[in-house]
Amino acid sequence: MSSILTNHSAMTALATLRQINTNLTDTQGRISSGLKIESGKDNAAYFSISKTMSGDSGMFKAIDETLTLQKNAVSTARLGAETLVDLAKSFAERVAFAQGGTEEVRADVQAELNALTARMTTTISQSTFNGTDYVNATTSVTLVTGISRAAGGTISTTTMSFLQQDLGAIASILAAIDLTAADSAGAQVAALQSAEAQLSAAVAAATSLGIAEKSIETQKVFLAELTDRLDSGIGSMIDADMEEEAARLQAQQVQQQLATQSLSIANATPQNILSLFQ
Repeated sequence: MSSILTNHSAMTALATLRQINTNLTDTQGRISSGLKIESGKDNAAYFSISKTMSGDSGMFKAIDETLTLQKNAVSTARLGAETLVDLAKSFAERVAFAQGGTEEVRADVQAELNALTARMTTTISQSTFNGTDYVNATTSVTLVTGISRAAGGTISTTTMSFLQQDLGAIASILAAIDLTAADSAGAQVAALQSAEAQLSAAVAAATSLGIAEKSIETQKVFLAELTDRLDSGIGSMIDADMEEEAARLQAQQVQQQLATQSLSIANATPQNILSLFQ
């Protein structure tokens, strides 16, 4: 039955057109933002998970930046320790050269030793990075290396520790060696043993700082890969498939045109009925 008061066909066509327009607007929104999930109304579970993971990724990146500063500080300290190893090696060699030498020889060598210890002092004072000093103490340093989430979402931090190295103490002991006062074979041997012991201590310090630097580098590599995986996982949940959205957009635009034509046809029905009475 046709009616000039209630146009069921037009009402149906209009409802269809409204739905198509809504879908088209949603598709255009996903294309413009690049996201298929922008809020909790799109997919509550994915929205919650993606925001949590995004927060974790941001924290990992911030921690990685801090580790970069710490790595530079440790690397600078290691350079100082390795330079001290070279100086201590030269020091021990000159002490060995003076073994059994005359008083004049020992005096000449002592002048060389004084120059070496002066260079040690300068090296140690310069082995800091942005005020961070890891070469004048033996205390433990703890670095935050990341975060960890337990069941239920409880968050905690992960850490690593390493020991600072007291290069100043090594230089002080070497500076105290005085060959001009070592007028006996026993005193000269004791001086050589002390120099050798401090060379070993310098090697141990450089090795310890090298291990710490390598550990930080390894953690930074892991954090970089981890944040990439997190970002990729987030993208797989909330990013729009642009090829799919483009195809959907074209289909909906065609549907919109057809729905508009259907509405025009439906709206023309009452006019056709009136023409019967003319």
